[in-house]
Amino acid sequence: MSASSHDGSPRIALVTGASRGIGRAAAIALAASGAHVVALARTQGGLEELDDEIRALRPAEPGATTLVPMDLRDFAAIDRLGEALYRRWGRLDAFVGNAGVLGLLSPLHHLDPKTWDDVMAVNVTANWRLIRSLDPLLRRSAAGRVAFLTSAVASRAELRAYWGPYATSKAALDALARTYAAETLNTSNIRVMLINPGPLRTAMRATAMPGEDPATLRGPEQLAPKIVEICSPDWTETGKLYDFPSDRILQFHAPG
Repeated sequence: MSASSHDGSPRIALVTGASRGIGRAAAIALAASGAHVVALARTQGGLEELDDEIRALRPAEPGATTLVPMDLRDFAAIDRLGEALYRRWGRLDAFVGNAGVLGLLSPLHHLDPKTWDDVMAVNVTANWRLIRSLDPLLRRSAAGRVAFLTSAVASRAELRAYWGPYATSKAALDALARTYAAETLNTSNIRVMLINPGPLRTAMRATAMPGEDPATLRGPEQLAPKIVEICSPDWTETGKLYDFPSDRILQFHAPG
């Protein structure tokens, strides 16, 4: 990733769910590339540990990160975030929509409404609210880049039983991202991608697959360089899916 924008200043990159897993690995890799990382997560302690690691990477730049402790279900806070970023930088160069929750693996008719609502709020509605809040800032970048983390559970020909809330939310996220890609294609320099990480060694994966040996999985830090590439000004694809397991860019197509 080019470390600087067209005016020579560092690129500004927002990462949600930045305190652990894929978000943490992406934040560290973006910081290593020279970007100023706006790291958003619910846990202050996790953010501070991330900040320590980035400070170790860039000891001469104590201000290489901005920490944003926030619950993405606080939609008013998302609106305030866009305003705060505008006041500080006047633009946003990259947005990695990584934060997500699994919910429960359960038959649909056994789910309680709160579980359903929480999954939809974090995985779908918060990302729409972030687009709404950040779009003016991304349009002010010379090369606005957006990457949303999705899942293969949303696009299988035969959907899995018991994954209802998560699969439904990720299918909705896919539609959201592709719509945003279509809306920005000819009206801006914004490019929007979906990323399927596949099975990685994360806490969410361990919850979903408790019998799996994590030593058999790749780590989030192996995906992180591709996220940096997708967030770079040189990236030109939009409205497509990068599939990490096969290392391919896939196009969506009609059923049949």
